[in-house]
Amino acid sequence: MASKKKHATATAADDTAQSAAERTRANILEVATHEFSEKGLAGARVDEIAERTNTSKRMIYYYFESKEGLYRAVLEKAYEQIRRIEGDVTTDQLPPVEALRELVGATYDWHNDHPDFVRLVMNENIHRAQHIGALDILLTRRRSILDLLQKLLQRGEKSGDFRKGLDPLDLHMTISALSFYNVSNRHTFSRIFEHDMSAAKVLCARREVVIDTVLRWCRADGVATPRRRN
Repeated sequence: MASKKKHATATAADDTAQSAAERTRANILEVATHEFSEKGLAGARVDEIAERTNTSKRMIYYYFESKEGLYRAVLEKAYEQIRRIEGDVTTDQLPPVEALRELVGATYDWHNDHPDFVRLVMNENIHRAQHIGALDILLTRRRSILDLLQKLLQRGEKSGDFRKGLDPLDLHMTISALSFYNVSNRHTFSRIFEHDMSAAKVLCARREVVIDTVLRWCRADGVATPRRRN
């Protein structure tokens, strides 16, 4: 009996230690995401990340091996999150046009809610995708989003809603570009045209324009379906 209690206590202690380690790792990734998005790989400092997470440089290297390893972990987490958002849209359970509307809207919202992701991608492009190519998750994400869009386009083509010959890669690029630009160029566009791109009404209106643009490009009749009213 005593042996079982001892084993249970040891197991609970191990679980607690594991949970603490997971929280520490998650906290480091969260702080590092903002640090890298603001300053890039070269400008970000591990010492500052350690200070803001109440850890140490040594502990960060224990979890991620190096500054570059931490940066790659940040990129991997960011792409994993957006892949999860895409997967949460139940496209198979909706009519093709409505499914595409939901997917475009969710992508737009995700970019708007995660400006750090946009800046990370911009920084990685400056480095010519030097680090992103080493991430295994990208191959998984590429397959998942292209398969999802291919099936959606096929359903829409079969139902007569979408025109024939649409390329899922072109569709993905168009959705990403329209969603990305609203965040990446927000400050310059707002300053040049004196048009606050971060205002709630502007964001909502732009969201409908992005959805409408994608739907009109895909629809066989070139007409976007009006937004459903709750």
